[in-house]
Order: sequence, then C-alpha cells, then structure tokens
Amino acid sequence: MISIIALAHLLDFLYPYHRGLMLKIHPVHTAYVLALRLGKPCTSKANGVAVWLIVVSLHIPIYSMALLASCAIGRWLWIIVSAYILKLSISFRLLLDIVGNVGTCIEKGDTECARYWTQQIVRRDVYKLDKRLVASAAIESLAESLVDGYTSPIFYFAIGGPLAALLQRLANTLDGALGFKHGCYKDVGWFSAKADTILNFLPARLTALFIVMYSFLAGRSAVDAYHVWRRDCRKTESVNAGHPMSAMAGALGVELEKPGFYRLGNPVSSISESKAIRIAIKIAIAVATTFTTLMVLANAITCYIIIRLIRCYNLLPTVKVYSSL
Repeated sequence: MISIIALAHLLDFLYPYHRGLMLKIHPVHTAYVLALRLGKPCTSKANGVAVWLIVVSLHIPIYSMALLASCAIGRWLWIIVSAYILKLSISFRLLLDIVGNVGTCIEKGDTECARYWTQQIVRRDVYKLDKRLVASAAIESLAESLVDGYTSPIFYFAIGGPLAALLQRLANTLDGALGFKHGCYKDVGWFSAKADTILNFLPARLTALFIVMYSFLAGRSAVDAYHVWRRDCRKTESVNAGHPMSAMAGALGVELEKPGFYRLGNPVSSISESKAIRIAIKIAIAVATTFTTLMVLANAITCYIIIRLIRCYNLLPTVKVYSSL
C-alpha cells in the first residue's frame, strides 16, 4: 500500500495538469461529459439512477481489467497500474497550485488575476466579488476539495483499493455534473447527489476534525475552532461541505461567506487575505499528510489482524496480500 500511495503522489506532483489525450481519457473528464450527454435536464429520478449506473459501469470494468492483466504479468506492474488509478482519483497538487496562485495575485494587488484563478475551482461568478469574497471562495473550495479530491479517495483506497478510490471520484464527478438541487436537474441529479453525500459523509467529518487539530498553525485555539465547526457546519446547503469549510473558518479565525447563502466563522482575525490563504494551504498539507499516514497504519493493522486470524484458524494454507506492500 505504501509503495502505491508514494508512486501515486509522485505522479500527481510530476503531472498535475492533464492536457491533450491524457485529459480526454481521464475518467473525471469522460464521466463528466457522459453525464451531461445522458442526463438530460428535466428528466426523472429513474433516468438519473440509470445515468449513474451507466457511467460507473463504463469505467470500473476497464480499470478492473487493467488491474487483473497487470497482476497476471507481475507484482510491480500491478503496483504501477494501481498507483496510476489512484493518481487519477486524487487531485492535490493542482488544487494547491491554483489556490496558491490566488494568494499570490491578491498579495500583488491584482484582484482580476485572483478572480481568474478562483473561477477555475468554484461555480459562482467571482467576477462580481470583491477581494475579500474572492479569497473566501478560494479558501472554501480548498477545504471542500480537500475532501472531494484527496481525503475521501484516500479513505476508500485504504478500505477497498484503487477501484474503490476511483468509484468515489466518479461519484463526486457525477454530483458535480448533475447534482443540482434546483431547476431542471433536481430530479435527474437526485441520485448522483445522494451517492456523493453518502460516500463523503465520514471523510468530510474526519477531515474537519483534522483541520481543527491544526488550527495552531494559524495561532488559533483548537477549542475555538471546534466550536465554530460545530456551530456552523449545517449552514451550507450541502450536508458535507459545511464541515471542512466551517472547520477551516474556525481554524483561521476568519469569516467565509457566499453572499446570499451562508456565513461561516467569526471575523475575529486581522490577518490579510493572502496570509489566510497561505495558512489554509499549510493546514491542508498537514491534514493530507496526517490523514494518509493514519489510513496506511489502519490498513496495515487490519491486514495483519486478518492474516493472523486466517492462519490461526487454518482457513488458508498461505495468504498473499498485495495491499500490504
């Protein structure tokens, strides 16, 4: 497992931006395009369920066959293929780079530049927002995407391997394409939204807890951050997104606001927008490192216990477990 995670992170670091053919065959891209083509607006919930199942069933078998074929050839090829699938399921460096660019633009006083980069990771029209709200949108997206694009895939990888991580990423992509709670996508996107909510329910809360734990990086009290998290986590429309976002607001000691929708945290800190973004990135890196380390340890302990039980009761003469790599 360690070798797979290490190689996946190396690939994510070396090639965060997918372009050309690599973009066209990326499962997030293909799933998004398929969802929009099949999930016609103003159609039924049944159609939404069918779209979800079709998109998932067109992706998972392909990567399953790649894993089986690589396993038949050799262990190291299996590790490489597994790492590649995990790399497709996470997106960490790209997120950090974009949010970092927002901070740099704000620090230089170039609000238009900050709006450009923020628009890459949020749905709302940031070109109508001032500097404070642009920075808020970037930090909110950092916290939410930390779950969607990193801790949740790592969580499911630790539980079920690379295909489980890919399934989570596909579910999140389908939610992004169809999971609107209003308008013509309300019914057709219902199942995609529910599936994403269920899959990210626990990772979102674990991530929020770790964000609170690292509030000291912003010179804040974990107790205060925890109170903000528990008070504001239900203010967002999303069942899960409010947890990491409110935790980040509490950890930074700032107010995160989406005008007309919610306000998270308290405007108790005098730190600048650019500094708040820099600290938020540090917290995200610390959370990602801790989360992954704990998932590796939990997987190793679980595998050890299972193998010991199997050998103790003579259920199998020998056990070969690739996940312990």
